[in-house]
Amino acid sequence: MKALLAIDSFKGCVSSLQANRAAADGVVASGCGADTLTVPVSDGGEGWIEAFREAMGGHLVEVDTFDPMMRRIKACYLMLNDTAVVEIAQASGLTLLKKEERNPLRATSYGTGILVADAIKKGARRLIVGLGGSATSDVGIGMLKAVVDVLAPQQRWDDIALLHDLDVTIACDVNNPLCGPMGAAHVFGPQKGATPEMVAVLDERAQRFALHSSKHFGYDRSETPGAGAAGGLGYAFMQYFGARQQSGIDLLLDTIGFDEMLEAADVVVTGEGASDAQTLMGKLPMGILRRCQRHGVPVALIAGQVRDRQQLLDAGFSMVRCINPEGADMHDAMNPVVALGRIKQTVMDISSAMLSNPSTPPSHAHA
Repeated sequence: MKALLAIDSFKGCVSSLQANRAAADGVVASGCGADTLTVPVSDGGEGWIEAFREAMGGHLVEVDTFDPMMRRIKACYLMLNDTAVVEIAQASGLTLLKKEERNPLRATSYGTGILVADAIKKGARRLIVGLGGSATSDVGIGMLKAVVDVLAPQQRWDDIALLHDLDVTIACDVNNPLCGPMGAAHVFGPQKGATPEMVAVLDERAQRFALHSSKHFGYDRSETPGAGAAGGLGYAFMQYFGARQQSGIDLLLDTIGFDEMLEAADVVVTGEGASDAQTLMGKLPMGILRRCQRHGVPVALIAGQVRDRQQLLDAGFSMVRCINPEGADMHDAMNPVVALGRIKQTVMDISSAMLSNPSTPPSHAHA
């Protein structure tokens, strides 16, 4: 049996790389003699540059920058030849803030702009930007200000010659516009700490900025699907950099040649921190499942929390397993050592089940 392990990070707990290594240990411990291939994955949030580095190589560039509250931090981007892979969660991520610090009226994407500007200054002609996990809802104003501060001594965006012919792809799996009831502030603001009053202010600020920008450029990207991603960073990259949007998981899977890997796989194990009906709305395991279904490869899904199990099974997952026992203490479950041990045990159980009953998940024949 050949197993392909492509598990997302369990956010705030373990990285994709750690989860996959624990799963590989589980396959070995099962004694089923499976060959395993681990593929760190991300849909654009935490682990984005780590996944690309594992797949493509390159080197990490460490930069002195700022977190969403403008506190000094160090963050990285990945450089490979003239391509830079940027993960906005590195400098503008929600995980950088304590819960009581969340305030999208104050949070700024300035730190992400420092990363972007540094990459361009060091010769990047192509940017691949992962937009997941942001703490900000500033329409990318902070990011744009940082790029101007670093690359435009005269403080004029139009004077930045290095932006000419720059190829930018943004990776996100949401199609929300910038403003309105389905926009960045209304849909994503509350999870970043916005009160209803803040949401109204943020949305009005986004509308004003989009109007000002459209007058300057003569076009408006605020209604383009994905403009509302990452608190409006999607809009800023589209409007000011001419960026195009692509599904984060599809972009990564295409880059690493995932379909070719499937030709030699008998089973895939994927996973995430919490799985429920929302998983079926384009989250990473669903992107994995779609690819596997086209190749007839069964997929087992593991998660720290599982709800809507039957819907997940009906969608096509061959197995859906929660790594935590029923009634588990969540503080204990979020301990990385505990989580990794439970990932290993769960995958060991899955592998043992397949060894004793090869039709679960069903085997398949390669063309």
